[in-house]
Amino acid sequence: MIRIATDIGGTFTDIVLDDNGRLSTLKVLTTPEAPERAVVEGVARILAAAAIAPGAVGLFLHGTTLATNAVIERRGARTALVATAGFEDTVEIGREHRYDQYNLYLERPAPLVPPALRFGVAERVDVDGGVATPLVEAEIARIVAQVEQAGAQSVAVCLLHSYANPAHERRLGAALAARLPGVSVSLSCDISPVIGEFERSSTTCANAYVQPAVAAYLGRMETALAAAGIAAPILVMLSEGALASVAAAARFPVRLVESGPAGGAMLAAAVARRIGCERLLSFDMGGTTAKICLIEDGRPQFETMFEADRIYRFRKGSGLPLRIPVVDLVEIGAGGGSIARTDAALRLHVGPESAGSVPGPAAYGRGGTRPTVTDADLLLGRIVPERFAGGAIRLDRGHAARAAAEAVGAPLGLPPPADAAAIAELVEENMAGAARTHGAEKGRDLAAYTLLAFGGAAGLHAAPMAARLGIAEIIVPPNAGVGSAVGFLVAPAAFSIRRTVFAPLAALDQGTTDTLWREMAAEARAIVATAGAAQAPAAASAGGVESWAVDLRYAGQGTDITIPLDRAAWWASGEPLAAHLARLFEAEYVRRFARERTNVAIEITAWSLTLELPQPEAERLLDAPAAGAGHAAPSLRPLYDLASDRVEQAMMRERGSLRAGETITGPALIVEDHTSVLVPRGWSAHADAAGFLVLRRAGGATEARP
Repeated sequence: MIRIATDIGGTFTDIVLDDNGRLSTLKVLTTPEAPERAVVEGVARILAAAAIAPGAVGLFLHGTTLATNAVIERRGARTALVATAGFEDTVEIGREHRYDQYNLYLERPAPLVPPALRFGVAERVDVDGGVATPLVEAEIARIVAQVEQAGAQSVAVCLLHSYANPAHERRLGAALAARLPGVSVSLSCDISPVIGEFERSSTTCANAYVQPAVAAYLGRMETALAAAGIAAPILVMLSEGALASVAAAARFPVRLVESGPAGGAMLAAAVARRIGCERLLSFDMGGTTAKICLIEDGRPQFETMFEADRIYRFRKGSGLPLRIPVVDLVEIGAGGGSIARTDAALRLHVGPESAGSVPGPAAYGRGGTRPTVTDADLLLGRIVPERFAGGAIRLDRGHAARAAAEAVGAPLGLPPPADAAAIAELVEENMAGAARTHGAEKGRDLAAYTLLAFGGAAGLHAAPMAARLGIAEIIVPPNAGVGSAVGFLVAPAAFSIRRTVFAPLAALDQGTTDTLWREMAAEARAIVATAGAAQAPAAASAGGVESWAVDLRYAGQGTDITIPLDRAAWWASGEPLAAHLARLFEAEYVRRFARERTNVAIEITAWSLTLELPQPEAERLLDAPAAGAGHAAPSLRPLYDLASDRVEQAMMRERGSLRAGETITGPALIVEDHTSVLVPRGWSAHADAAGFLVLRRAGGATEARP
């Protein structure tokens, strides 16, 4: 099957063509005003270059930042919230928690729904699902009329305890859909049917807020591709690292907030399995942001909560909570387009503001006047101008030098290229600091990990960042410059479902649990079926792989522990389910907290299911070199060394010319289309038999790889 993967970033849109295992890659500037335009134009170019007819494409994979940007920039639909009377302002009250205890100027992100568009409905469902106050037809008619009069384009319905009994929400949703056919309706019992009124309301509002824009965008994408002769099914990357159909993405657009970064995590997980690496630190640096993710035993870590639009990037609690399954990663404003500036106190800052694709870095010559990381890399000799973005963008060194001198050099008294070096060093320390914080929060020693570098700018900063973290080995996969898009090609069709079931574990009823399992599995299969049939029909017909988990806690505690449940192992043990889960939970509790609790009841709070349809032989793509890789002769080029503060002659090699097992000693620059890899003094690099580039630091203790 011929497949195309496209990843829209803040600066570049990456395109990968998979012609039955032979990859072609392309980077084009993102068109923010109409993101689908860059996609369609780029796809036409890559197909023409490969002499492939549009009609031959069998599958189209896509990742987008549209949902995230709509929330951050507040460019979503005019959204109304319908809540149980008395709970309309839950989205603003939150948990009354100060995420920064002593900050007198504490800010919170504004709710997506203003007070004038919040409506209370007279009804009440209790915690057990019983109806305390019935929902009458007159009340439904009143609410529908209010929503219509308010001119809402989308509606979020979030009633108290609808996770236990969704009947009232479904009646309201049906009435809204019937009376207001042009208005999108999101029900919390579909979007986030879990306990926690604030988080559930926030998640449902976010879904409603971005739904019209995402649905319209995906519709335009389908239309534009069809007009270009591509009638292939379209699958969209979700934040949990799974591919879903356009219908599922349009229904749950809130689950697209980490679409592109999730593709990078899937690439990293596949690489870890391919090379047999148990501990991998994924480092994805593009034009706008850098993403860091821990990969252990061939899988990324996952979370059930994500915060969007944080006031303070590293301050938990300062953003809008979204209770969705998401790859656990940290994302910071450190990319090639991150802008450098000095403040009134003559402190240098790099990011999070980005020059994006318009106007772009100063070196682009498109109107940008402020220096960026890309400008600094160009001035330091790390970027070969004629090879940048595959030669599609010509960089102007003069523009970059003037921007760096005016914004950094003059205020700080730094001559060139020390002004550019300051920018590079600060962004590398920012990324290393974010990685340290993430590792500390997870209780991990990052020095024991191997760094996987991909994304257009990662290879230029991977070695300096790794040195700061004490990491001695770096892996750069083939086609690293478009790594997230390659990640789409190796990702499975999958979907995760979570249901609140609040009860004492001792009172667990097996019959009720079996019914719940069947309902969750049926819902997951219905959502995954379309994506699975398009991606891998054989795997779809086999039914997929179910991964179950349960959230448990001791009575009186507010934090759950997620316990994976191997149902086959449980069945083989012969234990009652409650006893089996209690044993697993108690063992995990002791492992985490080094203490035992006795004579305390255990509560079950939720069940989770991930249904996955693995893609057969997906990892074979990881070894595929880019089509048309060059074989230019070695040459020398000036490269600024930050450690010695001098310019020295470095070896420049084309990655495609490296023979398996050949070793290069730094300083060196290894170039390819869409990225370059810096090998500083004290590091060496060699290409292994599978095409991976392996960098090692002198004196670093690493396990040798072939």
